[in-house]
Amino acid sequence: MYIHTMNQPGLEPRSGIVSLPCACANLRRAARIVTQRYDQELQPADIKATQFTLLQALARVGNISQGALGDLLGLDSTTLTRTLALLRRKRWIQTKPGKDRRQVRLTLTAEGRHKYLSVLPYWHSAQKQLRRVLGEADWKQMMESTTLTAALALCAPCPPGARLRR
Repeated sequence: MYIHTMNQPGLEPRSGIVSLPCACANLRRAARIVTQRYDQELQPADIKATQFTLLQALARVGNISQGALGDLLGLDSTTLTRTLALLRRKRWIQTKPGKDRRQVRLTLTAEGRHKYLSVLPYWHSAQKQLRRVLGEADWKQMMESTTLTAALALCAPCPPGARLRR
């Protein structure tokens, strides 16, 4: 498989990236590498991409249950709980009881909103770099394909030939 980014000016991969026969392996590898790049850009703001993702989601949706946030981001309960505990210790989020005693609602604190806004320039820089390396058409395709892949994987096992309609 030919990988388009191999010929991008200024991009020198450490080794040849080969297409693996497993979609999961290819997606996980790409996610790990992209996460490392975002972590590098976010490092001056003293935040990891995983933490920023939660702040960004909470900034967008506001008050949300922990379960709904996990569903939104495709995170398992253990991983989400561990990352949320860190954000609570930093006083970036607060929890409130929901209508049901078992439910926990999450929101950004004023400190969390300030942190989110202060990290945005670093995040924009990471986005811009990846967008530049991919090119506009591949960027758009990647954004659409990953969103569609996640949506379709959620409905598995789907009937043969079923597709999510946009």
